[in-house]
Amino acid sequence: MTSEITLFVNPTAGRGRGAHAAQPAASALRAAGFSVRTVIGEDSADALRRARDAVDAGTRALIAVGGDGMVSLALQAVARTPTPLGVVAVGTGNDFARSLGLPVRDPAAAGKAIADALDAGRTREVDLGRVGKTWFGTVLASGFDSRVNDRGNRMRWPAGRLKYDLAMIAELAAFRPVPYRITLDGNEVREVDATLVAVGNGPSYGGGMKICARADMHDGLFDVTVVGDCSRTTLLKVFPKVYKGTHLDHPEVTVVRAAKVELAAPDVTGYADGEQLGGLPLTAECVPRAVRVLGPGGP
Repeated sequence: MTSEITLFVNPTAGRGRGAHAAQPAASALRAAGFSVRTVIGEDSADALRRARDAVDAGTRALIAVGGDGMVSLALQAVARTPTPLGVVAVGTGNDFARSLGLPVRDPAAAGKAIADALDAGRTREVDLGRVGKTWFGTVLASGFDSRVNDRGNRMRWPAGRLKYDLAMIAELAAFRPVPYRITLDGNEVREVDATLVAVGNGPSYGGGMKICARADMHDGLFDVTVVGDCSRTTLLKVFPKVYKGTHLDHPEVTVVRAAKVELAAPDVTGYADGEQLGGLPLTAECVPRAVRVLGPGGP
């Protein structure tokens, strides 16, 4: 392993914050005596190839600078390797960083926290979800929320979060509950009409929506949140509660825990860490201690 640290940068994260964040993060790491190399890909595939090359070459750490999309790419490179992951969270959602209590939108503080953790040899072993060969850190979403993503991704205007707010309004008018077949740990089967099903390794998605509020990224299990057959009125009443996690107390919401979850439903797309996985059926496995994360709170 070399002494060099690799900054893995998304220049477009958070409407340009990614590019600006790299400099103070790098400065904090260099001030602590570390050699820093920056990697910026031409596109996602090129960026991932470069990140994997850095890991294969023995970089001391891979530091994702951006939002949850950049963390997702970084996870594909470092999962199940000795290379630790650092996060400089400057995206829109930053749910992976929030879930682990890492600094958010403060690149200098994030850089210092990473440097301190490297000096102390302090890492946390964190569980990840895996669908096929794709790793995810926070939540696998399906149902109403994934259809909002589908619609928002098709919209060319407006930009940013407003696009998804408008997509939510449009999808709400058309949405009907979906018949799901949920298989837990290969043997328990539940068939239910559901508004959405979320498989949480971490508690939140979408920039702090605590859809799986009690999920623990260190227990080897997913929290599977099932929102049942809700009317539009009920959904509108329950939805604001997701930011505090109090929606879990609603009678139409159930939570089960499992290490392996298969979701099957017609015409539903799955998204993990905000990235499209493809249509259901999909099978997710929780892989204990799959990645080492740098930052405060380690042993």
